[in-house]
Amino acid sequence: MTNIALNNNKIGGIHAIPELAPQWKKLNLAEILKRRAAFVSISQNKSVYEPWGAQGHENHRERGSLPATIKVVEAARKASNFVSFSWIGYSVFRENYPQTIFDKVQYETWIEGLNFTDEQKEKDNELVDELKALVRPGDLQFNELALQTAFVGTQLPLELARKRVEVIVFTGIHLDWCVEGNARSARDHGYLPIVIGDATGCQKPEQEAAAMERINNFFAPVISADTFVRLLEQPV
Repeated sequence: MTNIALNNNKIGGIHAIPELAPQWKKLNLAEILKRRAAFVSISQNKSVYEPWGAQGHENHRERGSLPATIKVVEAARKASNFVSFSWIGYSVFRENYPQTIFDKVQYETWIEGLNFTDEQKEKDNELVDELKALVRPGDLQFNELALQTAFVGTQLPLELARKRVEVIVFTGIHLDWCVEGNARSARDHGYLPIVIGDATGCQKPEQEAAAMERINNFFAPVISADTFVRLLEQPV
């Protein structure tokens, strides 16, 4: 069992990452993070980080998830057990996606009042520049196609299976939607997901505490970027 304090970090200076749920306290997270692992960034696109983005009003650039994500990626790159890095996009412009009637009304509601050109839509869905600079040959870059999971209709499941991944470390936007959905899917597919709380964000900051508590209580440990780095460095 790890002896590192895991519950003393803040999200955006407002919401504390929750104390590990009782079941996670029984684990040696330092040992688990040294198993074959994948880093997965969800929806960290210009749409949510740039003021001109379709979701730029959420102001994620000022809310701390970018520097926390960079810290996680840089530490994971140094760890030989991290064998897979995926950068998964999420476009709000889904007019051409296969759609059920539920999808149709939801997708068109997302973009009501947005008059983006095709070129603007393409830029909106680009990985934010700070993270684009960290992409290396061999990394995966693709879009989610399902509503809130990268485990359906993408190359991710094959990537993880072929590289014999056990642990998946998640960062990204939005915490209570795509990140939570992927953490749940990871558990259902037999993986060990870990969510880096301060490298994520909900649409609204006040929604983050409840989302982190829900994920931490039921689906995956939620820890900070600093704790992730310390656990990687801790001998087992």
